[in-house]
Amino acid sequence: MNYKSTLLDEDAIRRSLIRISHEIIEKNKGIEDIVLIGIKRRGYPLANRLAENIKKFEGIDLSVGSVDITLYRDDLTYASDTPRLNDKNLGVDVRNKKVILVDDVLYTGRTVRAAIEAIINVGRPKCIQLAVLIDRGHRELPIRADYVGKNIPTSKEEIIAVQIVEYDEEDSVKIYET
Repeated sequence: MNYKSTLLDEDAIRRSLIRISHEIIEKNKGIEDIVLIGIKRRGYPLANRLAENIKKFEGIDLSVGSVDITLYRDDLTYASDTPRLNDKNLGVDVRNKKVILVDDVLYTGRTVRAAIEAIINVGRPKCIQLAVLIDRGHRELPIRADYVGKNIPTSKEEIIAVQIVEYDEEDSVKIYET
């Protein structure tokens, strides 16, 4: 991989998450019945950051859960025709809630589709909205984000690498060429 450039630094990521937090509050006319669910791995810490921002603005703690969609991926090969989710505990109750699904990068839409399926298998939410730090295009499914930190049109030969301090010791979004 050849490094091309840094698209977002720590401050730009922070500003994007603050803006998304405000947009969530505005679109939903408050935060009643909202839960945040981060797609493991990097979506979960981003969901926690959104919850922290919303608490600063609204003074209320939002519930934050996570979903591991490994067994729901339709681009993986399974030993069984009926994959099962080992841990059905999302960490939050989604029944009749407004679920904000959070991920780092939206690309083909397959990860999001799998996460939605996993959530619905646990309980029926009132609605599901999608918040992503980066939307890079190239959708293969009819999925779009409700909240986007930054739209970054890419070629299929480029790789977007999101690094967050919780896992990578820094906050950045970089682009590489293969």
